[in-house]
This record gives sequence, C-alpha cells and structure tokens, in this order.
Amino acid sequence: MNLIARLFLPRSVRMEKSPTMFIADSPTSFCLVLSTCRNLESIMSSRAQQASAYLQDSRQRYGSRNPKSKVQHERAARHLPGGNTRSVLHGSPFPLCMASGRANRLVDIDGHEYLDFMCDMTAGLYGHSHPLISETITSTLASTGMNVGATTVAEARFAEAISDRFTNIDQLRFCNSGTEANLYALSVARQVTGRRKVIVFEGAYHGGVLSFAHGVAPNNVDREDWILGQYNDRESVVHLIAENKHVAAAVLVEPMQGAGGCIPGTAEFLHAIQETAKENGILFILDEVMTSRLAPGGLQSAILHPVRSIPLMPDLTTLGKWIGGGLSIGVFGGRQDLMSVYDPRTSNIQHSGTFNNNTLAMNVGYKAMTSIYTDEACAALNALGDDFRVHLQKLATGTKLTVTGVGSVMTVHFLPNGGRKDISRIHDIEVDPQGTEAALRDLFWLYLVERGLWIARRGMISFILGTTKEQVDQLLGAVKEFLEDFQDVLAAE
Repeated sequence: MNLIARLFLPRSVRMEKSPTMFIADSPTSFCLVLSTCRNLESIMSSRAQQASAYLQDSRQRYGSRNPKSKVQHERAARHLPGGNTRSVLHGSPFPLCMASGRANRLVDIDGHEYLDFMCDMTAGLYGHSHPLISETITSTLASTGMNVGATTVAEARFAEAISDRFTNIDQLRFCNSGTEANLYALSVARQVTGRRKVIVFEGAYHGGVLSFAHGVAPNNVDREDWILGQYNDRESVVHLIAENKHVAAAVLVEPMQGAGGCIPGTAEFLHAIQETAKENGILFILDEVMTSRLAPGGLQSAILHPVRSIPLMPDLTTLGKWIGGGLSIGVFGGRQDLMSVYDPRTSNIQHSGTFNNNTLAMNVGYKAMTSIYTDEACAALNALGDDFRVHLQKLATGTKLTVTGVGSVMTVHFLPNGGRKDISRIHDIEVDPQGTEAALRDLFWLYLVERGLWIARRGMISFILGTTKEQVDQLLGAVKEFLEDFQDVLAAE
C-alpha cells in the first residue's frame, strides 16, 4: 500500500512493522481502506488530466497570440541549435522573442507589452534603459573609447568601491561572467592549498560548466573533482568537510541556491561550513553572483551567527550579474594573502582575459553601484520583495502553490502539499515531470504571460529597481485570479 493510502487508514486498522502490510479488524474496515485508496487515486488522476487539458488549451492560445515569435523561432533554429544561445530561455511550444525594453517593461515582436518580473534572472536589476547608465555608456565611448589595451583609472576606482561595499573583499580581479569568477576563485584555492577537490551541494549552480542540480552535470569541468554534499544539512556537512580535509581545496556554496529554486541557506548551516572549513585548512568560497543584491553588503552581511551575531566572513567571494550595471562582468576577491597569487610582481600565475577591464563595464558598474543601487535603494527594493512574498504565501494557503526566496528574488513552486512542508533542499521541490504540479508550473507561466506579466518559466521572480507597489499588487492580483480560475486542480493534498 502506498504512503498516501496509509494516511487515510481508519483507526480500526493497525499498522505492522512493514510499511506495506496491515491487518484490518474486520472485512468492513478492509473494504473501507480499499475504497478510500481508489477514490483518492481517482481524484489525483482526474486532477492530472484536467491540469493537462488546461495546459493544452493555454498553449493553443499562446501559439495563436504570438505568430511572429513562432516564425522567428523557426528561423533562428536554422543556425542556432534549438533556436537560441541560452538554454534557460527555451520553452514549449516556442519562446517569445522580445523587440524592446524600457525601464521595467518589455515589448515582444507581436506587439504585446509586459511588466518585467524576470529581471533577466536577477542580472537586469537596473532595468532596460536607465538614463544614468545610458549616459555613462555614451560618455565613456566619447571620452575614453572601448578597449584601450591598458589599465585605466576606471578599473581601480570600481575595485575600490566594491571593496568598500563588500567588506570581506580586500583585493579583487575582474573577469567576464559569474562562471569565470567561480572558476578563478577555485583556481586560487587550488593554488594556495595544493589540493584539487571541491565540496559543493546538490541543487547548486555556479555557472555554465559548474552545475549540480541533479548531481554533477555531464558538461561540467573537472568532473572527478567534486564532492557533493546536502544543502542545509549541518551535521552531514561538518562530517563531510572533516572527512575530506586532506583532498579538498575549498567549499563552494551559495547563501541562497538561486537556480536551485531560491532556497535560502540557514545561518546554522552556513556558519558551520565557515567554522569547519577554517578548522580543517579548507577555504570557504561564497558564491554571491546572484545574492549580492539582496543586502547592502551582500547576503553574507545579513546572515548572522545564531549565537555570536556576527556575519559570514568568507575567504573568497564571487560576484556577477547585476554588478556590471547590465553589462557582462564577473568579480572574484577576498583576503589579500590569497589574491596575491595573481600579483604579477611576485607570482607567475596568469590571469588573462581581453575584456576583463573593458571600459564600459568598469565605468557603468561603478556608476550604477555607487549612484543608483545605494544602500537605501537596496533595502527598499528587498523590503518590497519580502512583503510580496508574505502576501503571496497567505493568498496561497490551502493550495499547491508556495514561494521561497529572500528579498526581491524568489521562486514560485507547485507541490502536492503546497506550503505545508519545509523546503530546505532541492529534493523538497522535485515533482513528477509528467504530473499535475509540473503542468501547473507551465500553466502559471502561460497565464501570467497572457496578462502581460513576464516571469521565468521555472517560476523565478526578481524585481527590477523602480518597480512600484502598484505593479507588485498587479502581479499579486493576477496570482489570485489564477488560484480562483484553477481551484479545481490547485487544492493541496
């Protein structure tokens, strides 16, 4: 008998030690159990069929509303595998093609306008046409030019501003993406310790070739060098670090697993990593590529030790996405003694990259971080996100919908029991890809798109700076309508 059926056993049924066996006091009880199980399975099957029908209907409307995007996708697929060059943007039956963006609004090539709540997976913090960023790009081209093949004042100025804001970064280096930032941070750890292996966690995403959603991805680099741990499992990670102290160079972890479902790490878990890594001579690398926008000094400044009330102090930190003001960038930095491995005056370890200090990213990143995303702006945007999540979770009570996240970055999930289960690792949000919950996730995205609201297909929501309370309420209202329109398939089990 399956677990769900056992939950409905009457009092007169006594469970034995074996989870698949039971003894009924009477034939009547036995028949009641079988009847309950069959009714439950029938209800679940009916819901799955109904959700599938709703989804098929919605996809048909999507296709009818977006003929130009469909044609463009077919054209793109001639020369781009799958019609795109960024896998996460693909979706069935075809992805929308955007024509333009302004502030926090987008327009697709079929003429539909959207409020942007995807924020380019958190990288589009400043929106699509911030006047100060546009002005900085123009003035940089006019005064300095694009690539001068030399050091500039701009890179030193930007590095100083980053170090001032993220107090655990004494020195840093620039690169071109979050992926590169993590690769270079790991190279520092390996050079300093003389060890190769790295402890990471299931559900983690540290870059295009550093993905661990379901174990070690087939296209990951250094596939034999990863040691997988369980996110938010304090006891096991303490043991894992101590057990691998002779082979591990670093522990690499996100303070909130972004691509893994916006699952926040607990203070107990993250501080245990920091303390145990230090005790065992292993470097603690905090991947804040996505989360550094969630508090003025990065999320590391807001996650306090449960007893001593001190923030996280990683040996190395990685940054990216929003930090370049919308331009491609990566940053890795930390303790001066560690970063000195890349000092060409005393070391022969090379750090190359033609566009590492490109003038546009150096000037735009500096201007955006110091003049636009100030500490006050950061606090206000993330408070708006926290408030939205509270209201959304209240609205979803009794349904399959639940939400996880921190501040202005979050993910909506559809789970059999909705918000009645604590979510601490990726296994807690995994569902049958052919089941009701997976269909509801796709249906949710299509429903919002039809109403001019743009989020990530996987349910990720991220606020753009300047998003108003009224716009957030518009999104909340659409979710409310969704829950009402599909209540027959959304009730939590």
